[in-house]
Amino acid sequence: MKVVSALAAVRRLLDEGRVRPGDTVLDSSSGIYAYALALACHRFGLRCYIVGSTTVDETLRVQLEVLGATLERMPPSGSLELDQNRRVRRVREILWRNPEYHWMRQYHDDIHYLGYRTVAEDLVRELGVDEVTVVGGVGSGASTGALAVYLRQRSVDVRLVGVQPFGSVTFGSEHVADPEIIIAGIGSSIRFDNVVHGLYDTIHWTAFEAALSGSVELLRRHAVFAGLSSGAAYLVANWESSVDRDRAVLFIAADTGHRYTESVFARHEQARDLDSLAPREVLTREELSRPWSRMAWNRRGPGPELSG
Repeated sequence: MKVVSALAAVRRLLDEGRVRPGDTVLDSSSGIYAYALALACHRFGLRCYIVGSTTVDETLRVQLEVLGATLERMPPSGSLELDQNRRVRRVREILWRNPEYHWMRQYHDDIHYLGYRTVAEDLVRELGVDEVTVVGGVGSGASTGALAVYLRQRSVDVRLVGVQPFGSVTFGSEHVADPEIIIAGIGSSIRFDNVVHGLYDTIHWTAFEAALSGSVELLRRHAVFAGLSSGAAYLVANWESSVDRDRAVLFIAADTGHRYTESVFARHEQARDLDSLAPREVLTREELSRPWSRMAWNRRGPGPELSG
């Protein structure tokens, strides 16, 4: 999913003359976006500099090296907030020394919405439905938010369901700790401007144990080897489908499961049958509790204002 976003963003920057072949683009990433940006830079002849999270594993490091990207990996941290703040601080230091670098700002520049326009067009054509429930990890807000915007522009009735880990500030669960989980790709300890809260109809918060069950079941039942955020989205999509069987349900599996082999899939015996799991329905964020909570968000917040 991040590849279409990064390609479209870099192409727009080149078209507008904001970057030129040979220039360096820079950003912070927990993993997937780093790979996507490296691919885009490789394709368009740009240099790529990544300040990587502690979650960037050796497999990804090698791929980035082959693609010619520079990776500066942050030291280990058990705190998502410390990891994210440290990366942003380091990006600003690099920019101060290299003001000619272009900061992609994947969390704050809505240029990252653009690539999902063609995905939405493909979905309209392939699904052939007038209404759909879209489920996905919120993260930077680009993939779920953009799909909702572009599908709604094509007169599709979209219910947008966002998935969050406990502890994320994006939808206000920072007061509920989950010591086992750092899913930087779907939650955040800092504010992301690309998250348009007013696009979302429902929010689910999932703890590690629930997301693990989703990841294991996704592999066991459908032979899809996907990451922890994908497992959380599958868990939620399975639930949303069961409570409204008249709507098509589309969920986003954003990454592969390779970096979760030891932390998730090696613990497959701990996975619970999804039919035995159900979210706690809450009316306020003060009621949130692990391992899984669901809240009607009802599109509260400002509407989308996209740059193109």
